[in-house]
Amino acid sequence: MYVVVNVGQVCVVGRVIEEVFNRVVTYLEDFTDPNFYPSRSDDPEQVLRYFFFMVSIDHRTSRGTVFEDYINGKLYHGADLLYRLGKLRYDESPDFFNPKNMSRITTEDVIKWLRTSKNVVIWDPSTRADLLRDAALKLLKYFNGSVTELLRRSEGYIRHPYKNGLSDLFKVFKAYSDPVEKKFFLFLKFVMRRGLLEVRDPQNVEVPVDNHLSRLALRLRLIELDSGTLSKVLNRVEFTEDEDVRLRFKVRYAYKLMCRVFSTKPDILDDFLWVFGRKYCSRERPTCEVSGSCPISKVCPSFKNTGGLVEHNFTNTFYY
Repeated sequence: MYVVVNVGQVCVVGRVIEEVFNRVVTYLEDFTDPNFYPSRSDDPEQVLRYFFFMVSIDHRTSRGTVFEDYINGKLYHGADLLYRLGKLRYDESPDFFNPKNMSRITTEDVIKWLRTSKNVVIWDPSTRADLLRDAALKLLKYFNGSVTELLRRSEGYIRHPYKNGLSDLFKVFKAYSDPVEKKFFLFLKFVMRRGLLEVRDPQNVEVPVDNHLSRLALRLRLIELDSGTLSKVLNRVEFTEDEDVRLRFKVRYAYKLMCRVFSTKPDILDDFLWVFGRKYCSRERPTCEVSGSCPISKVCPSFKNTGGLVEHNFTNTFYY
């Protein structure tokens, strides 16, 4: 397998993103929307627990059946529905996210919690229950049941120069064991944006790379693949875990390079990529193939012709 970052294309795309950023991202998310997140006035440890446990199960929500439903007249889909159901449970009792409670959570509990009124259940509830129990038991065992203590141990470092930084500390939890650290950097984005953690080595912040960010990198040619690997992508052949990790590492580096060249923070770039991927460059029927519009069309090699280039096929995972 051969994957290489296309440095020239990274620079070209990054320059255009700088130009159109404010047209795509109309505001920076502060993660205080009461539909999804706890209030700023809530106890910090309760808020940290909410993010810690919710992010631990924030990976693919459906496989086959679409995970979506209306709640109070508003349609929620995928991750939005996951966090809406999480916030509703938090509103009923923040102590639901107490690690002592989470250490006993069962598959049946997850099904009851993350089930829609249409009786659609989140994909793979047994794995999510296992991830929650593992995270809770290890939080209790190693960090006195406190996410605040977990953050304190890192001394504000993602990669500590002399001992374990936050990235190392998080690897003890199965949910956060992804080598490319998608969930870890998503959690970090939440707590940084909420002012719950001040990072002392911001140069080590990365974008949380999942299939959506990988899709954009492939369509924009930020990374180049050998013919065999490209054929696997186009023909939807399942990637191995090693292949997935290698590809996403290159995607992560491409975005890191873009941030360095244009002095953009990774969490800010991630805001753009998330909105752009949802609004314009969706998995199926991107807007360029429907209406011929796209704010970065002049630098996109796939404009109006994705040629079946969707994203690499790696679905049986709890990494993202």
